[in-house]
This record gives sequence, C-alpha cells and structure tokens, in this order.
Amino acid sequence: MSISPRFLQDLRDRLTLSEVIGRRVKLTRSGREFKGCCPFHREKTPSFYVNDDKQFFHCFGCGAHGDVLGFVMRHDNLPFTEAIEALAAQAGLQVPRQTQEDVHQARQQKGLYDLCEEAAKWFETQLHIPSNREVLGYLTGRGIKPEIIDSFRLGYAPVEDQGLRVHLRGQGYTDAQMIEAGVVKPSTTGRESYSFFRDRVMFPVTDARGRIVAFGGRVLPDHLRPTRSSDHKPPKYINSAENPLFHKGQMLYAQQHARMAADKSPVIVVEGYMDVIACQQAGFRGAVAPLGTALTQEQILALWKMIPLDSKEPILCFDGDDAGYRAAVRAIDRILPLLKPSQSVRFAFLPQGDDPDTYIRENGAAAFAELLERSISLADFLWTHHTIGKVFSTPEAQAGLSQTLEGLAAQIPEAQLQYYYKQAFRDKTRALFGKSWAGKPMGRSPFKDNHKSSGGNASSVVLPPLSRQKTQGMIPQLLLLTLLNHPYLYPSVQDHFQQIETDSPEFRSLYDAALAYFEENEPETLDKEGATHHITSFGLAETLDRLRSDRFYVHAGFARPETEPELALAGWLSLWDQWDRSRLLVDIQAARAALRSSVTPENESRMLALQQIQREKDAGSA
Repeated sequence: MSISPRFLQDLRDRLTLSEVIGRRVKLTRSGREFKGCCPFHREKTPSFYVNDDKQFFHCFGCGAHGDVLGFVMRHDNLPFTEAIEALAAQAGLQVPRQTQEDVHQARQQKGLYDLCEEAAKWFETQLHIPSNREVLGYLTGRGIKPEIIDSFRLGYAPVEDQGLRVHLRGQGYTDAQMIEAGVVKPSTTGRESYSFFRDRVMFPVTDARGRIVAFGGRVLPDHLRPTRSSDHKPPKYINSAENPLFHKGQMLYAQQHARMAADKSPVIVVEGYMDVIACQQAGFRGAVAPLGTALTQEQILALWKMIPLDSKEPILCFDGDDAGYRAAVRAIDRILPLLKPSQSVRFAFLPQGDDPDTYIRENGAAAFAELLERSISLADFLWTHHTIGKVFSTPEAQAGLSQTLEGLAAQIPEAQLQYYYKQAFRDKTRALFGKSWAGKPMGRSPFKDNHKSSGGNASSVVLPPLSRQKTQGMIPQLLLLTLLNHPYLYPSVQDHFQQIETDSPEFRSLYDAALAYFEENEPETLDKEGATHHITSFGLAETLDRLRSDRFYVHAGFARPETEPELALAGWLSLWDQWDRSRLLVDIQAARAALRSSVTPENESRMLALQQIQREKDAGSA
C-alpha cells in the first residue's frame, strides 16, 4: 500500500507524540519535553526524551530516534501499513490509498511551498524600498516595532499589478503555479494574469512547521491609497483562497510563534492579523487568530495540542459587540463534543467598540492582562448565556432551564466530565430557584464561582470596607453610580436598592429619577444610555456628572462602565452588605440606649430582634 506524504503529515499533526508514547511508556514532564526510561533498552535512569514541538523522540542511552510512526512500528512490532492504520484509527482518520495522481500532487506541493516563500521575500523587499516608506511608516506609526515586522515577515503588495508576476516568472514559475498558490488571478477579459494582492500590507500565513502556505492582505488607510473616481471601497482584509497547501479551517495565524511560547504565555484566540501582532508586541506571545472563518473543531484541537501543560485552557477573546458575543455562542457547539478532563476554554470579552489592537494601544498591556485575568470558564459562560435577563418564576421556566443545561452537558462525550457538568448545573439551578431573585429577571451573571482574578473569585476583587469616618456616607451614592453605569443589574438588586435612604436633597432627586427609569422600563431594555437620557431630561446633568467623577470612582472602581458585569454585581452586593451592616449597628446602638433608659418589654423585644438579625448576617457570611 502506498500512502501519500500529505496524509502522513496530517497524521503527525493530528496526534500528540507524548500522548501516543505515554500510553506505552511512563513519561514525566521535563520543561517543554517529556522523559522516561527507554522502552528499547534496559535502564534505571531515564534517558528517553519526547519533544511534541519537533515531533520526535530520542534516547541518549541507545540512540533510538524517530517520529510517531517510527515509534509505533518499533515498539508495537508492526509493519509500516499496520502502524499507519493503528495511528489513523486513534486519530479518527481514514487511510487513503496513494495513486499516481498523489505522487504528482506531492511534487506540485513542493513547488508551491517554494513559490510562496519566494513571494513572501518579494513582499518583504517591497515594504523596505524607499518609494514605499509611507507604508512602512504606517506600520511603525501604529507602534509596530521593526523586530516584530521582521519576525512576522510583514510585507507590502504594490498597486502595480504585474510586479510579482514578472518576478516569479523570472524565477521559473508559471502562471498556472501562481494561480494555484493564490498570488495571481487569471484575467476574465483576455488580458494577462494579474496580482491578487494590490496596495495592501501583507501577512504571510505558515503551517505548523513554519512553511508559508498563504497570505492575508490588509487595505491601507485612505490617505495612503491613490484617489480613484470610483466610490468602491475595497474590503479591509482579503485572504488567499484555499489551495493544496492551505486549508483555512485547519490552521491558525501565528500558530508557530504561539506554540513556542505556550508554556510561558497563555494561548489567546483573537479575531485578526493586527490583533495578533498587537498582542505579540505587548508580550502576549501565545496569540493566534482564525483565518477569516469562525473557529473550527480542527482549530480547537490545534489550540489544545500546542499547550504543553497538564491543564489546557486557551482564552477565546471576543470583540465587545453583538457579533463578538454571537461568535462566542457559536463556538460552544464546536467545543462541547471535544471536551476532556483538564482540556477546556475560557472566554474574555472586550468593551463595546474595542478589539485587542485598539484596546492595547489605548489602555496598555497591563489593562489587557487584567481583562484576560477576568476571563470566565466555559461553564460560567453557558450559565450566563442561558440565564441572563430571564425570569424563572414558574415550574415550566425552571424545568426548561434545567432541560437546556442537561442537554448541553449531554454533548460532552467523556462520561466523568459530563457527570460533573450536570452536577454543577443542578447545584446552580437549585441555588438559583431558592433565591429571592427567582421571580425576577436575572442580572448579567450571578454564576461567578470560577471567575478568574488575581485575588481569586469575583467577590475577592471588590474594594476593602470604606472608612467609617470619611466615606461611609458615600455608599448610597456609590450604589446608585454602579447601577447608572450597569442598569441591567437592577432586577437582581431591586429589593435592596429600594431601601436606600439619604438626607441629601440633591442625591434624593437623582435617586428618584433613577428609580423611576428602572421601574418604568422593561428589564431587558435597561441600559446606560437610556438611564443617562432619562436623568438629564429632569435637569440633573450636572449632578450626574459630579457623581460620575473620580471622587467617587476612587472608592469603588467596580462602578466604572467598563467593568465586567460579574464584578460590578459582586462589588455592588459587597458594598450593600457593608452599608446594611452599618445601619444595623446604628439601630443596635439606639436600641441599647433606649433599653438602658427604660427597661420595657417593647425595648427588650426590639433589642433581641436586632441581635438575632445580626447573628443571621454573621452566620450567612461565615
């Protein structure tokens, strides 16, 4: 049986060498490698090493060396074809039979690799010639350093549409090869073929072995493009069409860079080329991006494969708009059937209107690191998505939620992991249906047990208690400020909010206007812009501006509009508890003074009742 080289490479890429060998040899991690006692000779001290990045094993004792296929043939004593069939079954692949056409295709592919490499060199050269200095200035003006430009081999495709074709023909390549590689397009009007990429910044795309297989091109800003009479606006990004080397659903941009850093830097999936460049330059070396498609199962498997750690949790970072949220939801159906113990994903969402490139440029690497640190687990995201803004006050609604969550967990094929997902969802639904908010629309996400932060879960990041002497009286304003920036939380804290009292006429006017907005509108329509418009219509714009100032934010950073919903809710509840306890202490002190002044049954009963409330609060926080 003759097997195509393409299939053998697919097989190597699909399997993780340490997992295959680890089923037969006890391995332990040693940095980026694994080591164990060699199965091919007797030894007591491990000298057998496995390297997933380079896809080979080596024994320093007996010299045994090879790839996954060589190991299985030697260890399992299998002939070539049977070893391939065994590995293909493990990888879930069908073994194709090689034909003369496959042999011809393998030769063609070798030529295409060389052609793509030559095209990349030409694009790089064009970026650095003096006549194109404005294009290079555009990249450096966006803060991209020369070493990043060189590392990612960024280039430029000029406006003129024959330069690349003439260059490649001079290197011996035919138009047919250029068309197959996707760098040239055939004319539909009988003219000569012409460059597919024109007047664009070029991003070479490599396979897992670092070979260039395709290109992405980004349009230049208007002031750098020649004026045209047509109103046609070119697409911001274009990508190579699929070719024998390039299968966009199986590859990730910057995969090779990320794989080399995956033991030291989190693997982050962002949307586009510039997002990856921005992340890499800011120190997030594990950044990758899909190639113009939604995240596929093959790409998810590739993400896990590149992480040389026992716990594999790449972070899927989505833009802060509706399209970003929808993309996150779509990814769930592809991820659940692939889940295994210690193999999952986390979700991070940028503020509205931001992408990683703009967010890092405007806020810095530290802010982006904090955003990633607040990423939420897959279980959290599932819960949030199916409870946000919904009412579960009837048995039918509660049963519907339980059924939906059970169905999601059932998509997980690994039995033990499926059991734990179901158990977690059951615990959460029982807790939810027993809470006071069971009959109100949910806030953004009360499910925050696994919310990452530098200090633990969501509730651990709220500020310490405010100074009793100076700022305790600010708590009502801080509670209102948080809700004005996050109005969708109101249904979750409605009962608490309506208990707020104040002696300030100015604050009372603001509070009354806000309460009217919250109560007069449907929960799902509450938003920051609507609240602002409603309050300013009462002539309270200046009062609102004073409230939304650093004088208040310095005491409650979670109140800011850009705070994640889970943290805003956790901060609000923590601050409310602090204020409620302070009110209780005032009441107890007054009751104690009244009891000293006059020992009556009424005063005794009031004192006992307040002490009981205090004990219940203390027990609840224990």
